[in-house]
Amino acid sequence: MLDVRTVGLAPDYVPYTDAWALQREVHAGVVQGERPDTLLLLEHEPVFTAGARTTPDERPTDGTPVVDVDRGGKITWHGPGQLVGYPIVRLTEPVDVVAHVRRIEGILIDLLREVGVDGYRVEGRSGVWVRRMLSEDKIAAIGVRVQRGVTMHGFALNCDNSLLAFSQIIPCGIADAGVTTISEVLGRDVSPADLADAVAEAFRDSFATSAVPAGAAAVAV
Repeated sequence: MLDVRTVGLAPDYVPYTDAWALQREVHAGVVQGERPDTLLLLEHEPVFTAGARTTPDERPTDGTPVVDVDRGGKITWHGPGQLVGYPIVRLTEPVDVVAHVRRIEGILIDLLREVGVDGYRVEGRSGVWVRRMLSEDKIAAIGVRVQRGVTMHGFALNCDNSLLAFSQIIPCGIADAGVTTISEVLGRDVSPADLADAVAEAFRDSFATSAVPAGAAAVAV
């Protein structure tokens, strides 16, 4: 059974460091068998976060603060209008962190289809993508860490957030592709609150039916 906790949606934005501390607390409980598998859903206050593979040239050049984190992947932005989900779940042996990422992608692709967005995977690039005119744009980023068989971090689904902050960085280290939102694709406003219940149900259904191999590593996007 997956316990879903809505930590904070607009206007109750969650500071990144507070959410990271909560992740570690829940992770410890799941590792010890004291908590059930848990999905945290929230909107962050504006913040840039950098995974372990971020290079100096991919960071903001104007001195904007960046939080360095222990997930896989590179630099990205979180903030209002973006639905962030942290599945903190125990995986089964043997280790296959990529399978966990693929599962999250599949859940989000199915969810997007339900609202009229044709999301898909791009070979060699994690996350969920959409075709817009002459470019492929990322609509959901994924970055995870698995430690002691339990996952941390997760996904960021662009709903109706501003895209301006992404112009200050090289999002996820990918310079030849763009970033978009559900609202931009559909031409109407779709907020994180509009999708939170559907996301919760989709993750409950997926994690109730099958297990994913696990391990101790960081992967991502």
